[in-house]
Amino acid sequence: MGHGHGHGTAAGPASASGRYSRRLAMAFGVLLAFFVLEATVGYLTSSLALLSDAGHMLTDVLGVGMALAAITAAGRPASAKRTFGWYRIEVLAALANAVLLFGVAGYILIEAIGRFQQPPEVAGLPMMLTAAAGLAANVVAFLLLREGAEESLNLRGAYLEVLADTIGSVGVLIGGALAWAFGWYLVDPIVAVAVGLFVLPRTWKLARQALRILVQQAPEGVDVHAMRDDLAALPAVNEVHDLHVWTLTSGMEVASAHLTTPAEADHGDVLVSAQRLLAERYRIEHATLQVEPAECARRCQGLTW
Repeated sequence: MGHGHGHGTAAGPASASGRYSRRLAMAFGVLLAFFVLEATVGYLTSSLALLSDAGHMLTDVLGVGMALAAITAAGRPASAKRTFGWYRIEVLAALANAVLLFGVAGYILIEAIGRFQQPPEVAGLPMMLTAAAGLAANVVAFLLLREGAEESLNLRGAYLEVLADTIGSVGVLIGGALAWAFGWYLVDPIVAVAVGLFVLPRTWKLARQALRILVQQAPEGVDVHAMRDDLAALPAVNEVHDLHVWTLTSGMEVASAHLTTPAEADHGDVLVSAQRLLAERYRIEHATLQVEPAECARRCQGLTW
């Protein structure tokens, strides 16, 4: 029987997140500085909108920090106990970011409801100036993370938090202007609710993507039935079973399968053809394939998973 696999270097491939660790570190420093500023001014001015924006920025700081920690952990080599290394920690960090966003958005929505009946006075000018500074910080972090968010779920979690903060800072800036010019303090909880409602659906999408990876569903866009048919259509392949496809972390898809062949088939040729098909048609470079004659495949029929 022939066994084979295709993969990167012995040290392991760099994850999608790892290529953007320097940008993450820069975003972390910028966000941390402006979180302290926003939280201080929000407390002193009694602005819920500003405090909500600071709360979202705190989740940014924590989220980016977790993303950096996950990248560091994922860079550790695989071992006899952790044969896939630590890559899955990046997905856990994305899920933790989603939980943080849910918590902050829920708190702000509950707090804002109580302020609609008796909106407190807020200092519009300090609120505007601080929101403008926070907006500048968010724009910097947004630009640093935007490219990586297309490749990495880990970075996408941090990116969505920064995006929510950017929208929130714009809302706080508008709310501060209205409070300063017209004394319309009701705009403060309205902005807070708007930010919370903006964040929630995007947070749900992030959590759903992270859970999809953690429960080892097939990657989005991969038709497993078509993959089985394509493998079965290869020369000398009679049947395909035990086909599994999953995502280790963002940008790292993995597959395994058993390929049944006639006894006289050249297992090496079958293996190379199957690896080439998965790499070129499905962009799966790490595939563990077992090529076996029909009599060996009978054992697999008794397996239930």
